[in-house]
Amino acid sequence: MLKDRAPTQSTLEFVCIDELVPPDHLLRKVDKHIDFSFIHDRVKALYCADNGRPALDPTLMFKLLLLGYLFGVRSERQLIREVQVNVAYRWFLGLTLTDKVPDASTLSQNRRRRFNDSDIYQQIFDEIVLQAMRRKLVSGEVLYTDSTHLKANANKGKWTKARVEPLRQAYLDDLDRAVEEDRLAHGKKPLRPASRPAAAREIKQSTTDPESGYMTRDNKPQGFFYLDHRTVDSKANIITDVHVSAGNVHDAVPYMARLRRQKERFGFDVTHVGLDAGYHTTAISKGLEDEQIKAVFGYRRPTHRKGYLYKREFHYQPDTDSYRCPQGQDLPYKTTSRTGYRHYQSDPAICQACPLLSRCTQHAKHIKIITRHVWEDSRERQDAHRLTEWGKAIYQRRKETVERSFADAKELHQYRYARYRGRDKVQAQCLLTAAAQNIKKIALLAG
Repeated sequence: MLKDRAPTQSTLEFVCIDELVPPDHLLRKVDKHIDFSFIHDRVKALYCADNGRPALDPTLMFKLLLLGYLFGVRSERQLIREVQVNVAYRWFLGLTLTDKVPDASTLSQNRRRRFNDSDIYQQIFDEIVLQAMRRKLVSGEVLYTDSTHLKANANKGKWTKARVEPLRQAYLDDLDRAVEEDRLAHGKKPLRPASRPAAAREIKQSTTDPESGYMTRDNKPQGFFYLDHRTVDSKANIITDVHVSAGNVHDAVPYMARLRRQKERFGFDVTHVGLDAGYHTTAISKGLEDEQIKAVFGYRRPTHRKGYLYKREFHYQPDTDSYRCPQGQDLPYKTTSRTGYRHYQSDPAICQACPLLSRCTQHAKHIKIITRHVWEDSRERQDAHRLTEWGKAIYQRRKETVERSFADAKELHQYRYARYRGRDKVQAQCLLTAAAQNIKKIALLAG
């Protein structure tokens, strides 16, 4: 017999909020294994000690922000609405069923005013990594680095042309010394100082978010983006570094500085790194070799003009410091350029009668020039690791570590778009997203 259900909404019940949260809920594991007490001491200097209205507890505020990143709630207003009705969220924040939830504007105004120019987001991220290290979830020996793009909060149709001065990268001082030593070793005169600085280049600059960069890459969308350069440890896929740059910055530019930061901050003894082909430059190869780190780079097909000889068909002879062409002619050293390339030049009298001339060079004087970087030896030694058994095993894990980390962030943590405008604010978003991923990883592995 079908009966009408009696209304129960007005029934008074005595319940404990702890009893309403399932015992296997993710937030129970997070609360058990992650210590958030450090936040209060880290932000104490940003608050007035004896004046003003009582502030919202900073630990509660950052736990509230991390909730949004942990469960992929993109809007702060939506996050507050979720906390109002979600018992597990209230329990995690230490709120009772009747406690008033902070207003969304409290979150946004603290983020914009109090913490905008501070490094608290970096400190929170670093502390979570340190907690993972104390649980033996980070080895610091094998690191994987890659970058992904985040669509900037900017209209790609609203831009203006701007001229920017080229940035002098850190390795260029070492390269200048290497060029000077190489020319001296070959009996060449030192190069004169550059008569004028490198010319400024013209770029598209967004009028909505000028700090974003217009990205034009193969097989990538065009528009204004930011790049998140992320490093993941191989042991348990804990993210150990996050760095945001404009979308038009090459992957290799910030890499060595970020690697050294991890070694200094966390005391990592890095022995191997797995990197995408975009990082395969002579400067990174030399820098890693100087740090006694073995690298495994992805393979990138060389740019080659169809119908012409490959550079690999010209064999370098280190004993004579020359190249030998497929027809047996030796190309001796000629000079070293300011950009760090040695030039090896053929004899035009021999080349003129060569049967492979049409496939070798189009030089009007029948001269073939092969270039070799002064650090090419380091690049070749690092590149050889890719073909070893251990090198193949390390590179195979890229898709399980850093690529998986990006995939999870985009699918589960609303990571495809920049929420805010300005590099520092996007950096904060990326740091909190990575911290939330690490918190989840620690809670699941430890629980």
